[in-house]
Amino acid sequence: MLINTMTKKRTSVSAKKKATAKKKTSKSTAKPKPKRKTPTAKKPKRTGYSQIVLLGTGNPGPDPDKCGPSLAIVVNDVPYIVDFGPGVVRRAAAAVKLGVTGLAPNRLTRAFLTHLHSDHTTGYPDLIFTPWVCGRDEPLQVYGPKGLAHMTDHILAAYEADIDQRLNGLEPANDQGYQVDVKEIKPGLCYEDENVEVHAFAVSHGSWPCYGYKFICPDRTIVISGDTCLNKNVAKHAKGCDVLIHEVCSGMGLMHRSPEWQQYHSNYHTLGFELGELASKAKPGLLVLVHQLLQGVSEADLLREVRSSYSGAVVSGKDLDIL
Repeated sequence: MLINTMTKKRTSVSAKKKATAKKKTSKSTAKPKPKRKTPTAKKPKRTGYSQIVLLGTGNPGPDPDKCGPSLAIVVNDVPYIVDFGPGVVRRAAAAVKLGVTGLAPNRLTRAFLTHLHSDHTTGYPDLIFTPWVCGRDEPLQVYGPKGLAHMTDHILAAYEADIDQRLNGLEPANDQGYQVDVKEIKPGLCYEDENVEVHAFAVSHGSWPCYGYKFICPDRTIVISGDTCLNKNVAKHAKGCDVLIHEVCSGMGLMHRSPEWQQYHSNYHTLGFELGELASKAKPGLLVLVHQLLQGVSEADLLREVRSSYSGAVVSGKDLDIL
């Protein structure tokens, strides 16, 4: 009986080992289940053609040949305004006569501000109200630094009588076109639609927030410096871009200014040779000079100053240049 019992036990143990081995074999030969990939939303490929229109290439000085700082990037007839110095809407109307139909006043619905200085913003009421009078029937969308909402509120308050008369008088005005949708932004992606992707980046122009902008268009990348002293963020975002639009101040001319102005301009603006060095690192397809502070020298002198440290393509921007 003992022998029979041991035999049964051995048989039982042997059977268990075989079953365990079979399970291990089946586990080792089983194919692992494929991992599910997390679906990612693909951005639609943008198509179209961009135009750059320099609406104003001036600076705070009242040059009769140059309006205040402003430009437009027009993609598929949709305009994106950057800065709104004095004369912005009339320059846009002049561009329409040159064939840029997307800059018709009633189509000016999106704008970006680099900073709050007066030469970049005294055209703001013009941009709010003139297109409305000309038929814009949707709010103006404006993106920019902290303080923009406060400025906007005060402009609308200053024009309360005008708004009231247009809405409640005999004029057939709509109740949307004078309104402003303000978005105070931070560095990074700040706007995107079917035409463009816009990134803001911090620059140095005093102690308040100031931005440059990078526009990724269907056909090229455009970088706008805004007002800034020499800044590594501009070089970083402009690396290999198609067009870099940059402010500039003549270092040669600045030598003839007072020490106070020398200190101010060298800390708030980019000197000509500095811009050349920056462009040599960034290597844009084209460098466009705007907001030129000549300081008593000629435009040709300033170009030579930039070219002394830069061998790439560079042009001096003029109002209503179309690039």
